[in-house]
Amino acid sequence: MHRTLERHRMDWDNARIFLAIYRASTLRAAAGQLGIDQATVGRRLNALEDSLGARLFLRTPSGYLATPAGELAVTAAQAMEAAALQFQREMQGIDNRLCGVVRVTTSDTMAATFVVDAMRRLHAAHPAIRIVLTTGTEITSLTRREADLAVRTLKPTSPDLISRHLVKRSMGLYAAPSYLALRGMPEQGVGLAGHDIVVYQGSVAPRHRDKICREPVTNARVAIEVNSGLMLLDAARKGMGVAELPCHMADGDPLLVRVWPDRVDHYDVWLVMHGDLSRSARVRAAADAIIESFPGA
Repeated sequence: MHRTLERHRMDWDNARIFLAIYRASTLRAAAGQLGIDQATVGRRLNALEDSLGARLFLRTPSGYLATPAGELAVTAAQAMEAAALQFQREMQGIDNRLCGVVRVTTSDTMAATFVVDAMRRLHAAHPAIRIVLTTGTEITSLTRREADLAVRTLKPTSPDLISRHLVKRSMGLYAAPSYLALRGMPEQGVGLAGHDIVVYQGSVAPRHRDKICREPVTNARVAIEVNSGLMLLDAARKGMGVAELPCHMADGDPLLVRVWPDRVDHYDVWLVMHGDLSRSARVRAAADAIIESFPGA
């Protein structure tokens, strides 16, 4: 098997298609990721298997599963992918043109409160830069070039990534006036007994299973679980329950009341980029626009 794969070199274009099928498990999903049609993906896979003289996938009702030969090919293909992405990053790193695409990823709440405004300033200064903004709770891979910049609440540990602390922010507990009029102000120290809470899904914020803003939720009833900060805010505004929210968003909101103003928790906000892209003029300009949102960052 090793000799078969050694005799027939896999080029990067074929490796890219092979990895897409391996990760997506179906031709349709792989084609969507690659931006090509499904028939082309199928033809390229058949041609690759013919050239290697090996079956790389088992076709099953649940999707494409790698064979032993396919598992062996994954290592080689991933090495090719890493080399291609490094080359791309290095080329972008020496690109001094203030034009082109910059991919930014962050949460919807941070996008709404400051990232979009920072990108507005970037566009005004450098209109030839096109921003592709993705919001969500998933941790996007900067190493695999899924984004150029990320604004996150967790500091990355990868040595390939550069991080800059932007700000430390506070969180508190909030509820709608209508909710408090009906249910009363919660009592501290009883696990929010007799109250409904609005929380993130466990995959987004596992800590919400046990506590919100350092208060145990042992006796609370979960009214709704969401995967979006803006939905968390909206559910609290509409009286569904008590929610942990960023103070800079919720303070002064006429649809919310602060519960226990002395109860506070904190989180940090980080700007993250790949080290190879820190020398790209357009990525640097986008990073500077975000940093300017936080004097002293």
